[in-house]
Amino acid sequence: MDHHIYHLAPAARWRDWPGDQPYVPAEYDADGFIHCTAGDALMIAVANRFYRATPGDFVLLVIDPERLAAPLKWESSGDDLAPLFPHIYGPIDRAAVLEVRAVRRAADGEFIDW
Repeated sequence: MDHHIYHLAPAARWRDWPGDQPYVPAEYDADGFIHCTAGDALMIAVANRFYRATPGDFVLLVIDPERLAAPLKWESSGDDLAPLFPHIYGPIDRAAVLEVRAVRRAADGEFIDW
């Protein structure tokens, strides 16, 4: 069974982040954790609900939770998309990122696949 989790990141932020440092999204200080999800269908639904109107390129980070130094908690988001979402309480270790996938979007901003 696939136990990987996903994090959607702006491509420029990921690309420009220092390669020798764990990754931290811009929203981390405000949220106190890093939003993630599990499963392709759920990730598409989340991306289209929350980021469809956000312009620009995105990448999908495929993360192995067992390689994270920061705590991972499955918590309710209060959203109807899923009962629980994985939240990382600290930076994403580079060794935990197994793959970085380019995200395809339609002209209207809809997320299609990766």
